[in-house]
Amino acid sequence: MSGSILFRQGGICTPEGLVPEGWLLVRDGSIARLGTGEAPPDATAGAQVIDLDGRILAPGLIDVHTHGALGCDTMDADPASLRTMAAFYARHGVTGFLATTMTASLQEIKAALDNVAAVMTEGTGGAALLGAHLEGPYLNPAYAGAQSPEFVVRADLSGYAPLFASGVVRLVTLAPEFPENHALIAFARARGTVVSIGHSGADYAAALEAVSLGVSHVTHLYNAMSPLNHRQPGMVGAALASDALTCELIADLVHVHPAVLALTLRLKDAERIALVTDAMSGTGMPDGDYTLGGLPVTVTDGVARGANGALAGSTLTLERAVANMMQATGQPLETILPMASRVPARVLGLPKGDIAAGLDADLIVLGSEGQEDLTMVGGQVVWQR
Repeated sequence: MSGSILFRQGGICTPEGLVPEGWLLVRDGSIARLGTGEAPPDATAGAQVIDLDGRILAPGLIDVHTHGALGCDTMDADPASLRTMAAFYARHGVTGFLATTMTASLQEIKAALDNVAAVMTEGTGGAALLGAHLEGPYLNPAYAGAQSPEFVVRADLSGYAPLFASGVVRLVTLAPEFPENHALIAFARARGTVVSIGHSGADYAAALEAVSLGVSHVTHLYNAMSPLNHRQPGMVGAALASDALTCELIADLVHVHPAVLALTLRLKDAERIALVTDAMSGTGMPDGDYTLGGLPVTVTDGVARGANGALAGSTLTLERAVANMMQATGQPLETILPMASRVPARVLGLPKGDIAAGLDADLIVLGSEGQEDLTMVGGQVVWQR
C-alpha cells in the first residue's frame, strides 16, 4: 500500500487518551490528519480505506534493547539475520528497534555495527532498524551476567572511536563507577548518543555523579546492578529516585516479579519507564540450545540461561510485555502502551511513538483480544494478519 491511506471506524490511542470512534489519514509516510466520528469527504477522496471495524489504532512499539529472534543474533553481522529479526518483530507490533550488541572482541562488535549501518541504508522490509544499542564491552565484570567477562574492558579512545565511526550507535550501556569510562560518556553525548548505566556496581553517589555527566538511561532495571538496600540505596535506588533517568523494564515476569513491576510504576513516573524485551535468538523458537552473542544459552520453559546459570536475555515479545505490565499493574492499555512507544521514541529523540499530525506513520492495529492485526512502518503496511 502507498499514497494516502485512511483508517476509519475504530478507536484511536492518542496522547490525550483513547478516542472510541475516529479516523486517521496517512500521507507521504506521515500522519496527516485525524479526528473523531466520521471522516470528512476531503479526507476520504483518493485514499485507500482500511476499516478498523471497532478495533484500535495505536502507535507502533519501539524496542531499544533486543538482541535477536528466530535463531538470529545482532552479533551474526549478517544482513539476513537483521532482516529476519525485523520481520519477526513487525509481526509482534514493533515498528522500530535498536539491534543490540554483546560484549565481545572490538573487531566482532565493529563488524556487527558496520552490518547495522549497511542494513539501515538498504532497509529491512519489516520493523525499521533505528540504529544500534552498544551493550558493552565497557561494563563491570562482577556484574557481567550473561555477558562475557573475558572481553570486558575499560573505555579507551582508540578502542571506542572506531565503534562510533559507523554512525549508528544510538544508545550505549556502560559502568560509570570506573573513571576511565567517564570520557566515553562525553564522547557519546557529543555525538547525540544516549548513555545508559548497566551491568554496573555503582553505588548511589556514583550513579548520581554519572547523571551529572550526562547519563540519562538505565539498562534493564534491577538486573545486573547494585541492589536497593535501606542503608545503601545502590544503583537501583538512584534509578528510582532520579527524574533524569529513564529505566528499562523487562516485563517477562521472570527478570522482575509482577509485584515489583507494579511497585516500580508507583515509584517511577510512567513517562520514565521504557519496556524492552532483551530478546535473544531463541525468541519465537522452541525450547533448546541457542547462542547470545556467541555464548551458549539454553532455553527451558521459555526462560533463557547461560552456562553460568545467569538469565541470558529473554524470549519475550514487546506486545507481550505490554500485556504483562497491564496485568501486573491493573492499568489500562492507554497507560501502559506509551512505555513501549512514546517513551522509547523520546529517549531516542525521534518523531515517533505517538499518534498526532506530523509524526511518522508507524502504526499498529489491535484486535479485540489485544492481538496485532496490522503493522505499518513509515506509511507502508509491512505485515497484516
